[in-house]
Amino acid sequence: MRAHPNRLIVHNGEINTIRGNVDKMMAREENMESEYFSSDMHKVLPIINQEGSDSAMLDNALEFMMMSGMDLPLAVMVTIPAPWEHDKSMPQEIRDFYRYYATMMEPWDGPASIVFSDGDLVGAVLDRNGLRPSRYYITDDDHMILASEVGAIDIEQSHVVKKERLRPGKMLLIDTVKGCLITDEELKETYAQRKPYGEWLDSNLIELKDLPIPNKGVPAMTRADRAKMQKTYGYTYEEYKTMILPMALNGAEAVSAMGADSPLAVLSKKHQPLFNYFKQLFAQVTNPPIDSIREEIVTSTTVYVGEEGNILKEEAENCKILKVNNPILTCTDLLKIKHMKRPGFKVEVIPITYYKNTSLEKAIDRLFLEADRAHRDGANIIILSDRDIDENHVPIPSLLAVSALQQHLVKNQEKNLSCPYIRERRAQGSSPFCNTLRIWSLCN
Repeated sequence: MRAHPNRLIVHNGEINTIRGNVDKMMAREENMESEYFSSDMHKVLPIINQEGSDSAMLDNALEFMMMSGMDLPLAVMVTIPAPWEHDKSMPQEIRDFYRYYATMMEPWDGPASIVFSDGDLVGAVLDRNGLRPSRYYITDDDHMILASEVGAIDIEQSHVVKKERLRPGKMLLIDTVKGCLITDEELKETYAQRKPYGEWLDSNLIELKDLPIPNKGVPAMTRADRAKMQKTYGYTYEEYKTMILPMALNGAEAVSAMGADSPLAVLSKKHQPLFNYFKQLFAQVTNPPIDSIREEIVTSTTVYVGEEGNILKEEAENCKILKVNNPILTCTDLLKIKHMKRPGFKVEVIPITYYKNTSLEKAIDRLFLEADRAHRDGANIIILSDRDIDENHVPIPSLLAVSALQQHLVKNQEKNLSCPYIRERRAQGSSPFCNTLRIWSLCN
């Protein structure tokens, strides 16, 4: 039961972004409205049953969207999108469709071949990386056999009309009522042409590069100030010379040996930054190994900041959001966001510094209160700033501040504010990945 709920989907593989996906679904619960539920939406919440497996939680999300009036193939396309961003051969209408929904729904990613059905339609979709095999036969007596490998069922080859494999991000759909096969191109063109997604995006989506540069100077630091900041944030001379400097000069990580003789942070005798106590949960190794060409096609660094739209209702206002192409910001980028004056956006800066004799727990509680106040005042972009440090004020570790505030807002289901935090700092170093949206600022 925990492995496959057998309600709408089954799959071979895993959804390994599941924690972030579930948090986002919980956060947007208060922001979703559907004519099918009207005033009874609260009766079907929570959307996700977190006691289930990753399969069950994806199934929960798809079932909720389908019961709210969304076609099941559309719900699958929204949650498991094709790798559209770098696909220059994709028709513009379909690209606009995916761009529109990307502003509201993050991909449910992971190596998986998913089969879904609502009783009339039966379909299959492969993950965007193509990390799970999925092959199918179509026979002359109108049967289709889909399995992970060829030869799952012994079939006389003379009866095989078509032999093919499901490709990354592609969908296979059969209408059992009409008795026909709907191709991936036909299906996506049908949905892409329903609404003027391109016009909506042109009118509402704001890109960071298009924001005007404010008439304010970028703060500068002396060498002594910079050294003080580096010590404050735990950067050693070795990290500065072997990691940060090569990245700043070459725009790439330095080549180093695979061996590591440093003790785990929890066992180290030296003071360690909070980042060092955590590792990312995403799979480090893929089978089959992913190649650089495929990785470039499916990898995206784009993030969307601001008020999330109602994914259950297609309308232009849903994509009124700020698009940031790269989560690493320069000081100029940060100034653009801090001083942006656009209808529908309100930016507020909240300090995450506190008096050194105050307990860390009280400092975090104060952060929650400040965020709640900013939300009530209409802020939909929050910048967490640790710049105001001195001899008497120390910063809450950024990883703790951002993750704690995200969980606070998710649990309290604050409407229209589901993780839009930008973290502002002076000293720049390498950072681990986490499910919370964080935008880093490169400062001099």
